[in-house]
Amino acid sequence: MTEWAWTRIGWRNIGRHRKRSALTMLGLGGSFIAVVVLVGWVDGLMIELTNSATGFTNGSIEINAVEFRPDRRVYDTIGGRDGTDVEHLLEQLTADPSVLAVTPRVYGGGLVSRGDGETTVGAMLIGVDPDRERSVTNFLDGGVEGRLPEPGQNEVLLGGEMARQLEVGVGDQVIMVAPGADGSLGNDLYAVAGIFRTGVPQFEAANVVLPVIDLQTLITLDPGRIHQIMVAIDDPVRPDAVATRLSDVLASEPSALEAVPWTVLRPEIVEITALVSSVYGVIIALVFGIAIFGVANTMLMSTYERRREIAVMLALGSTPRSIVKTILYEAVGLGFLSLVFGVLVSVPLVAWWSSSPVDLSWLYPNITFQGAIMPPVWRVEFNSAVWVQASVALFVTAVLAALYPAVRAVRVPPADTLSGL
Repeated sequence: MTEWAWTRIGWRNIGRHRKRSALTMLGLGGSFIAVVVLVGWVDGLMIELTNSATGFTNGSIEINAVEFRPDRRVYDTIGGRDGTDVEHLLEQLTADPSVLAVTPRVYGGGLVSRGDGETTVGAMLIGVDPDRERSVTNFLDGGVEGRLPEPGQNEVLLGGEMARQLEVGVGDQVIMVAPGADGSLGNDLYAVAGIFRTGVPQFEAANVVLPVIDLQTLITLDPGRIHQIMVAIDDPVRPDAVATRLSDVLASEPSALEAVPWTVLRPEIVEITALVSSVYGVIIALVFGIAIFGVANTMLMSTYERRREIAVMLALGSTPRSIVKTILYEAVGLGFLSLVFGVLVSVPLVAWWSSSPVDLSWLYPNITFQGAIMPPVWRVEFNSAVWVQASVALFVTAVLAALYPAVRAVRVPPADTLSGL
């Protein structure tokens, strides 16, 4: 008999016991669905973690003077003491097709006290461009009581926890004292324009937000002197290539600048992502390892019920190898049908779960992890590599599950089977 004939016999056997074949396909197809959805869900968590780590208070890429990190001294500004043309530099950066938005930053450290001077707390002062900041970061998206401060009006935005400690509200006044870049001590009276809430009390207790120009005035920096530029890109998961291109753009600047991707700034997030990715193979092996026992049991019952048929074929001259190939062809056919079933279910399921993530805010609040906020949202992402690996694992499982029953079936002497022994 030709190879095609043995293949047809194998495919024919699938339809002889349709319920059993359907159960086998459900087992293999269900395993495939479980793997791609589970891994996709974990991928979704990692992407949420990455987006939060890069979009909460920092961008995907940070640009600053080479000497600014790690000491973050107030006088280590872009362009040195002479500063730079900030608007021109921002335009150069946004010319890159992968850059979505940029925003300048100025930093200072100081003391904040209530208007009567009775309560004082230490704070990180963050100077932002109110119009640009929300296009790069999202720490102001959690809710602002009041409004954003307006440049040149001596207005600030306090974190909810700091406002509680100082016992101030919107419209009250606070006194801020901060060392200047020239060695002087700046101080002024500011109105509380708003109070922001992020869900991270530690961040709310330690930071004060005010317009760049107002912070520059307080710490005696010229308008052209800023500490950093935060950059948001279209693919925050892979920022290295964009950082390299931006470094080439910055090479034309008179002072030494660096474009640092978040993968360098947040190595702990990179390590967590790599660790999670390394267990995907374990997930695939575990799921299909469980499935193989059910499939093997089904194939064993199938070959046992056909033992007389197999004995007749052997008695008529068929080789044991041909019988084994027939059973393996049946397994491959079951694997193919199982894969089709798994794909038909998985594609729309993953597409829906990716575009319409499940909001579980009613079940649990935001989770703070490694300084990043993970919202209570379950999103499933498409991981092409895992889909391919799961497909291969499905066929391997089907073939391995059928191999033992096939070999066992042809090792029984035909005479013993036909005689009823």
